[in-house]
Amino acid sequence: MSDRISIALDAMGGDFGPSVVVPAALDFLKRDQDVDLILVGQEAAIREHLGRRQPDARLRIMAASEEIGMDELPSKALRGKKDSSMRVAINLVKEGQAHACVSAGNTGALMAIARFVLKMLPNVDRPAIITALPSMTGHTWVLDLGANVESSSDHLFQFAVMGSELVASVDEDIPNPRIGLLNIGQEEIKGNDQVKRAHELLSKSSLNYIGYIEGDGVYTGEVDVVVTDGFVGNIALKSAEGVAKMIAYYLKSGFKRNIFTQLAGFLAIPVINGFRKKIDPRRYNGASLLGLRGIVIKSHGGADVLAFENAIQMAKKAVHNNVPERIAHGVECQLEKRASV
Repeated sequence: MSDRISIALDAMGGDFGPSVVVPAALDFLKRDQDVDLILVGQEAAIREHLGRRQPDARLRIMAASEEIGMDELPSKALRGKKDSSMRVAINLVKEGQAHACVSAGNTGALMAIARFVLKMLPNVDRPAIITALPSMTGHTWVLDLGANVESSSDHLFQFAVMGSELVASVDEDIPNPRIGLLNIGQEEIKGNDQVKRAHELLSKSSLNYIGYIEGDGVYTGEVDVVVTDGFVGNIALKSAEGVAKMIAYYLKSGFKRNIFTQLAGFLAIPVINGFRKKIDPRRYNGASLLGLRGIVIKSHGGADVLAFENAIQMAKKAVHNNVPERIAHGVECQLEKRASV
């Protein structure tokens, strides 16, 4: 592989497939000269959306005859669709033809295939999904967002290390991330045994561990990384998306109520646009699958062109900063510290 960064894109994944992935790839290449892209999927469908742009050294097509449905069972996708666009894209990472893979496809299938093909890093038991969410001070990174329904205290400890290493490497404004453990209260007596034990492990680590935080702490900006299991994390993520939709709905309906509210809405347009931009989920699209021997980025299934571009950008950052290597080193160092205590 050359020194240039190469990223494989699952062109058939997500709700919109190549109608979003291909334009996003073209837009990304216009503003980034350091990355080559590989569009993986059904060649005819990809070429249809390429228009006049012809494949070249910076934009290649890799044929894949199958695609994985958004509601398909991960086990079925893993065993029965070895020539799916998702599988082929991940294979390119395994084979060294691509530095990273980006897919908006079925999350369960992506996790299962990535784990099977790429394998786990040393001393990491389970992968975790992490992304940034808007907060009062900027943004907060949260993991796990659904890769693991149940997680032990050791898994939560590993998630904290992985999250810390990722954020320190890709978020230049946060060199030493503050870690918070999501709990039902900040008092020492609160929480289940799993969370209490994780708290003990993190308190003895060299991580910048702040302690317990409650749900509102995700958005107040008091920590940089929030650690929880995938069951709670996924519910928190979907709840946040629902609240954002509700706020947008009430603002829109409120300003349309009568001529006076319409006038107020007109005067408030700069504020509303600023608020909309701040919480725009497209800005935060691109969740990393941490713990793998390779870089895989999950885009939201309903992502538009701008959102998918941001997922590609996240992949580039992860490659540029050698995230898997940093995680492997960070986990090893923390385990050595635990053993010496």
